[in-house]
Amino acid sequence: MFDYGMFKFSSKEEVFETSERYWNPGKTRFWRDAGIDLVIDRREGYELFDMDGRRLIDLHINGGTFNFGHRNPEIVDTLKTALDHFDIGNHWFPSMARAALAEALVKVSPGFDHAFFSPGGAEAIDVAIKSARYATGRRKIVSIVKGYHGHSGLSVATGDARFSKIFLSDRPEEFLQVPFNDLDAMEQALSSRDVAAVIIETIPATYGFPMPDHGYNRAVKELCERYGALYIADEVQTGLLRTGQMWGWQTFGVQPDIFVSAKGIGGGVYPFAVTMLTKRSGAWMEEDGAAHISTSGGSEVGCFVALKVLEILSRPEVVANVEFLTGYFADAFAEMIRNNDEVLAGIRQKGVVIGLEFRHPEGAVHASRALYEHGVWAIFSSLDSRVLQFKPGVLMSEALASEVIHRFYAALPRIRELNAQAPAIASPA
Repeated sequence: MFDYGMFKFSSKEEVFETSERYWNPGKTRFWRDAGIDLVIDRREGYELFDMDGRRLIDLHINGGTFNFGHRNPEIVDTLKTALDHFDIGNHWFPSMARAALAEALVKVSPGFDHAFFSPGGAEAIDVAIKSARYATGRRKIVSIVKGYHGHSGLSVATGDARFSKIFLSDRPEEFLQVPFNDLDAMEQALSSRDVAAVIIETIPATYGFPMPDHGYNRAVKELCERYGALYIADEVQTGLLRTGQMWGWQTFGVQPDIFVSAKGIGGGVYPFAVTMLTKRSGAWMEEDGAAHISTSGGSEVGCFVALKVLEILSRPEVVANVEFLTGYFADAFAEMIRNNDEVLAGIRQKGVVIGLEFRHPEGAVHASRALYEHGVWAIFSSLDSRVLQFKPGVLMSEALASEVIHRFYAALPRIRELNAQAPAIASPA
């Protein structure tokens, strides 16, 4: 019996049945059909434990949410301390916690002046789009084909048709998409001089982490400046030291007009997001500070947690660990690819942002299942099933990193077997 006081279940099968009936039938069925019968129970650090007691090393980390691992002791203690003094707070009034966090974020974000808080990344993207429209007086937004920026009203319209069409949110008259790394297409889109902003993930995550061509991000910013548009950087999966610097845009030498951080900034224990604004892009707050209201955005207990996240990321030993992990996995996978090039096609990497390319068109789906069977959880890219999203957390130990590679080698025969069987598994609808 799994008894947690507020709820209890007698078995994993009962959880599946309840989830399919009352929660989300599509997601529940999809994972079981894909051979992933995971129901997470205990979780600690970078380890997950299934209801059956099975241990998994977490390399999904939910898009960076668990950058520090699950239930990081320092983060948990910070949340407990915050609850001794604060709650969500009242968004209408100045707040000590919000003021302190906003100042700390501006200090680690050169060129920015204001921080606007939201409970999640999609709303933070909405704030970014609204801010760009206010600053430019224009409506149109340009994004990348197969980009991903969330599922709310404005953010979903910037993403792949899979997520927008189902809710009738694909509006080409206001939201235009161009191919990634295609500067000619980008200039053609901007040359009409009616674009408010270009929004781009510094490295497109859901697309499988294709790396920007050398100078691409800077060139897009220059085109924005030439044609009067703003540059919005989506840093939800590339920020917070994951590329080796605090923000991915710093790694690629581009200065955005707006950027968004979410997921990991909540330390894995509190929903939190931020839209960073300059004086120009945040000018609407001078005219009407209540033009965008978010009741739980900037929760005071969440601010406490985010401040601890920034403090941990500033430690030299954490920066050094990211450098170590970057080199360790680069070397390990280079050797693995050399010796298994009929299975693995290549690696896309910047820091601990890693995409592994498989030769089989469904290779990453097969790899995800094989690794799951061998004690590792890594997820395939929703919009490119050849690419496995491989995302070690910034605090991962050398011993755990070594174990991951050993388990990956052990899973290779099963990946070959699944490739040969070539099951047709689509991503969840």
